[in-house]
Amino acid sequence: MTALETKNETMSRPVTFLCVSSYFKGNDFLRGAKEAGAKVYFLTSKKLEDKPWAREAIDEIFYIDQGPENEWHMPDVIGGLAWLMRTHKIDRIVALDDFDVEKGAELREHFRIPGMGQTTARHFRDKLAMRFKAAEAGIRVPAFSALFNDEDIHQFVAATPAPWIVKPRGQASATGMKKIYNADELWSHLASLGGDRHNFLVEQFKPGDVYHVDALSQDGKVIFSRASQYLAPPFEVAHGGGIFRSVTVPFGSADDKALLKATNDVMTAFGMQHSASHTEFIKCHEDGAFYFLETASRVGGAHLAEMVECSSNVNMWREWAKLEVAVATGKKYELPKLRKDHAGIIVSLAHQEWPDTSQFNDPEIAWRMTGMDHHVGLIVQSAKRERVIELLDDYAVRVKRDYHASAPPPSKPGH
Repeated sequence: MTALETKNETMSRPVTFLCVSSYFKGNDFLRGAKEAGAKVYFLTSKKLEDKPWAREAIDEIFYIDQGPENEWHMPDVIGGLAWLMRTHKIDRIVALDDFDVEKGAELREHFRIPGMGQTTARHFRDKLAMRFKAAEAGIRVPAFSALFNDEDIHQFVAATPAPWIVKPRGQASATGMKKIYNADELWSHLASLGGDRHNFLVEQFKPGDVYHVDALSQDGKVIFSRASQYLAPPFEVAHGGGIFRSVTVPFGSADDKALLKATNDVMTAFGMQHSASHTEFIKCHEDGAFYFLETASRVGGAHLAEMVECSSNVNMWREWAKLEVAVATGKKYELPKLRKDHAGIIVSLAHQEWPDTSQFNDPEIAWRMTGMDHHVGLIVQSAKRERVIELLDDYAVRVKRDYHASAPPPSKPGH
């Protein structure tokens, strides 16, 4: 985590973690923390009670029974945790989902628990804060503007060629984004946002290839990273009903080196100390330069963690947990033995409830999606990147022909 870290002394009792997740994810973190010797308490939404959580790794589980899954009334959460802490010692709080980063930061601040505070958490949740912080540190970002002041927006429009993207400041992935082609369309869209306009930003749309770097940081330094390229940009997948694909970048290539340096620069500027992170960049077609898009202090979604593991032998969830336990107990953390295989993933909505993927039988298949209705997904692994791309291209044609279904982009935050 970050910022409020204090020096830890080795404890005679097990270190105690409160893991927070308002979505069904993070089972491998729970298992990793338990394997590393931690006592694990877990806080989630009552609506998720019946999900197949890794209960064998949880010492006690607590539920928030209010509203939508991820929208908790934090004064009530703080009050409930205050009662719990009269009899339960909590040493660390870990947020497992993007939507819980701010919850975790608020709880740490209130109970003075070491880790990322609310100011630093903003840099990993608020897309506007990210851009201001990155630009301040000299990290290349697309031209952008807050939407607080009309004159600032007029100046942005006059100085920045269209098209533009209006983005929500606090949503994950491409949720809630809208591409805008002229000033009239922009002002019309801003009017439709009404009083919620301040929760968005506008940014120049730069055509290019989108990349992501999945990393682990310790003591303010990136100790593991793997760079990959989306073969279909997340915006196009979310808004065009496309097929999601990603593949690792050639190891040691100019792009690989540039992406890893850029990730280090972002983590340093944003104050990252100990955590997993998922950071996205765009390589602009116009000038060939990498521009920072966004980052998050969590493991990448859309099964990218499984792709990273197939490539590197690093299970991001488990290693993040073991890293957090080591930091909390003052012990040394060591990465597992690393591997450098290329890996690629393909995921799509499917019109079948439980798709039969037995037609895909290549020996390079390292992972197959199970347990998720109306989805098809595969990860392939090979020493040769060309083979991975060959398989992903072939699979994209077959998935489009035999399985693919599309849905309208989500209209509500968090869906």
